[in-house]
Amino acid sequence: MTLFALPRFASVWLLRTASATAGPLLFVSVSLAVLLLASPHATAQPVPSAPPAVGVVTVERRPMTDSYEFNGRVQAINSVNIVARVAAFLEKQLFKEGSDVKKGDLLFALEKPPFQAAVDVQRAAVAQAEANLANDRIDLARKQWLIARASVAQEAVDNAVATERVAAAQLQSAQAQLETAQINLNYTDIRSPIDGRIGRTSVTVGNVVGPTTGVLVTVVSQDPMYVVFSVPTRRAIELRKQYADKGGFDAVKVQIRLPDGRLYGETGKLDFVNNSIAQDTDTLLFRAVIPNPILDSQTAGGVKLRELAADEFVTVLLQSVDPRQVIAVPRAAILADQQGPYVYVVDNKNIARERQVRIGQSTPETAGIVEGLKQGERVVIDGIQRVRPGAPVTPAPVTSFASRS
Repeated sequence: MTLFALPRFASVWLLRTASATAGPLLFVSVSLAVLLLASPHATAQPVPSAPPAVGVVTVERRPMTDSYEFNGRVQAINSVNIVARVAAFLEKQLFKEGSDVKKGDLLFALEKPPFQAAVDVQRAAVAQAEANLANDRIDLARKQWLIARASVAQEAVDNAVATERVAAAQLQSAQAQLETAQINLNYTDIRSPIDGRIGRTSVTVGNVVGPTTGVLVTVVSQDPMYVVFSVPTRRAIELRKQYADKGGFDAVKVQIRLPDGRLYGETGKLDFVNNSIAQDTDTLLFRAVIPNPILDSQTAGGVKLRELAADEFVTVLLQSVDPRQVIAVPRAAILADQQGPYVYVVDNKNIARERQVRIGQSTPETAGIVEGLKQGERVVIDGIQRVRPGAPVTPAPVTSFASRS
């Protein structure tokens, strides 16, 4: 209820009327009401409040690194499926699952005796072929000596030449079969063809393995790793134009955000752009190489761990090597409505004005402004909830834009 003061003569009249018509009790009630209505507190006017205090920053150009995000996947540069190339019993497994191996390390040993016997047989065959060839050459030389003295017919010499050539061919065949037998014997030692980390084996010692068994184990290279990601064709063209005068895609660097949201500490570099567009997604495949060093303080089963693993899903950040100077404000200054993003600009009369802006390249802390702000203007970043468009404010500079961005 709104209280108001009665004029003095009206108060007196009201008291007299109440006294004459309703008795003492009503007179007292009316008297109290009049006293309340006539209270000096009821007639006090509210004191105008000061304009709200807000924190502002001065718009300026700041270095900002272009950054574009894409979904990507980590891939091993080398990944080899180990298979048995001869059929034999598996006698030994000479590695620990999940451990690092070097190129040439012995992984499996198959039974050797049958293959060693085959080698011995072929060596004997080679020796026999060599003896036959030596005898035929002696016979040929003898007949050539006799024909020079007209002691033998030319036909005998021709036959000796043919026999010598057949023996030479038989020797070559025996040597080839010996080489094949030796190769099969060597296949009983299954070695790692690359440096990398070995996975879980699919067989155990005592089983018969062979070419039809399938993959025994997989070795995956660890450092460095590939990161592959697809870029929409339109964005790829924009990026190519943007960096054309800076060396093209060599002017960008690659960082990745891990599945838990952490930014990976190593920086990669683009090394491949595909030569065709994926028709189903209208994207262009990019690939980067990024280091994957050992994490010294983390192990599993005695094996030192690495941050990246093959086929891991990550977020790829494609960033410019050299930052650009752009109009920038803290993200805290940006508001949005149905018309889009806007900020509050404080003019020279300390009036807050709503200003629509167009945001360009940004980071989680800083927004690059393409259109809507000029260098030197003051933008509200603190106390925005107290600002009303067209209303005065009491601006105070915020300590440092740099400390906020």
